[in-house]
Amino acid sequence: MNIFPEKLVKCIVALFLLISVSSNAQNIDIRILRSLNSPDNLPSDGFFKFVSNSDAYVVVGIPAVIAVAGLIKKNDQPLRKAYVSFAAVVISSGVTQVLKYTVNRDRPFVTYPDIVKKSTGGSPSFPSGHTSSAFALATSVTLSYPKWYIAAPFYAWAGTVAYSRMDLGVHYPSDVFAGALVGAGSAWLTHFINKKLTKKPWQKSCDCQKY
Repeated sequence: MNIFPEKLVKCIVALFLLISVSSNAQNIDIRILRSLNSPDNLPSDGFFKFVSNSDAYVVVGIPAVIAVAGLIKKNDQPLRKAYVSFAAVVISSGVTQVLKYTVNRDRPFVTYPDIVKKSTGGSPSFPSGHTSSAFALATSVTLSYPKWYIAAPFYAWAGTVAYSRMDLGVHYPSDVFAGALVGAGSAWLTHFINKKLTKKPWQKSCDCQKY
């Protein structure tokens, strides 16, 4: 199980190399970004800055709320779900940082002067850290509470965070796509490990069926 992040890193690096060596793919990447990033100050920029900045608070706040609910109800299940969600965010952040400094891709506004930087973004570009943590949380919460009315708002928020990073000129579409993969993959990994750790001994030794 511990080699999963290594495999994920290799897959994402391979994706980046494929984009890098293909001038056509790179052209598509920057063309999409140019269509999303406006040189003008738009009314929507304030909204996207707000959503982008909300990432740090939401990925910490939601697990904290779930944990507090568990403490109030004296129920271990919400506490464990909160820990798993927070672990997913931590793992996705770690994988993202490794990828950022392994790939070391310049931000789009550095490479292309016509791209306007409208938000913070100083570390290497690939993949998007905001996107990876947002999708880690959205996927983790959805796996813990598999209801459409839980999944829909969380993925809508995560998708808006991802879009905002392009609108604000700090990430390429491929950065965002890779960030979503890292986040979702990290959430899946933490839930897979949690299921293995919490599986009862009798469940490990037999497959019981209802008669």
